[in-house]
Amino acid sequence: MDQLTYDHAANRRRKRRRALVAILLSASLATFGAGAMSLAVFTDTQDVNGDWSTGNITLGVDAGVSFTADDILPGDDGEQTITVSNDGTGDLRYSVSASATDDGSGLADQISLIVREGACPSAGAEVFNGSLGDAVLWGDAAQGDDAGDREIAAGLDEDLCFAWEFPLESDDTYEDSATTVTFTFDAEQTANNP
Repeated sequence: MDQLTYDHAANRRRKRRRALVAILLSASLATFGAGAMSLAVFTDTQDVNGDWSTGNITLGVDAGVSFTADDILPGDDGEQTITVSNDGTGDLRYSVSASATDDGSGLADQISLIVREGACPSAGAEVFNGSLGDAVLWGDAAQGDDAGDREIAAGLDEDLCFAWEFPLESDDTYEDSATTVTFTFDAEQTANNP
């Protein structure tokens, strides 16, 4: 009878173990199923694009504008309208310098130059008054807002009247002399450039 009790007790333990394994297996499957169910959600993705492009600073000066004064005599004068434009997308400021080369007579320093706002002959306020030989007419090519720099908004332009005069009191020192002057217009952006 002990054997029967022992077999019966062993049988019950086996059944309990099987039941326990079945419960643990069921719980594991339920947990796995719950985890799998939690990953099954609706999702959506949207892209938003950003585009960047730079502007430009484009200074325009009348193409082909040049001064030609041949056989001038003391007392002669002349004028030329130059249009300076901002063909870029950003506001700009500009300066003007001059570089003169001559035959050693100093003619560039003898000829006077007056630059006024507006078109010739009815130009307005004076921008510069000096000689052709002056190295800086106005402003400064160095970066930043310098005294004398002129500003032009994007898409606009301004006329300047360059008027020269060979003074009547000029003597024989300047006879048969010549000079060439190059005017350099330097521009930079005004935005974020104090």
